[in-house]
Amino acid sequence: MSYYVRLDVSVKSVTICVVDGEGAVAARGEVSSDPDQIAAFVLEHAPDAARVVHESGILSIWLTRELEKRGLPIICIDARLAHRALSGRINKSASWRCRRTGAFGPNRLVQPGTCP
Repeated sequence: MSYYVRLDVSVKSVTICVVDGEGAVAARGEVSSDPDQIAAFVLEHAPDAARVVHESGILSIWLTRELEKRGLPIICIDARLAHRALSGRINKSASWRCRRTGAFGPNRLVQPGTCP
């Protein structure tokens, strides 16, 4: 089964949500913004991740390069485009499934056919 991972990145920590192909939450957690810790969490909970996505921000270039070095299929998406893509959804509540772990956003954007 394919897994899709969404990272909500801040300077000190990263909230991670893993969803399966059906959109069900497989794992969620929070680690420091260290690429080794992020990669370890993803590889433990989604070893065959099809896509790992985070929004653009202050750490985006560095984090993308570091996670690529660790073999993760990382994609950085523009935060404004992500917001615009979600604004057009009729049922917006389905995209907020990992909200319980903190300020977490659009998990549906990591699945095929939903990225802007």
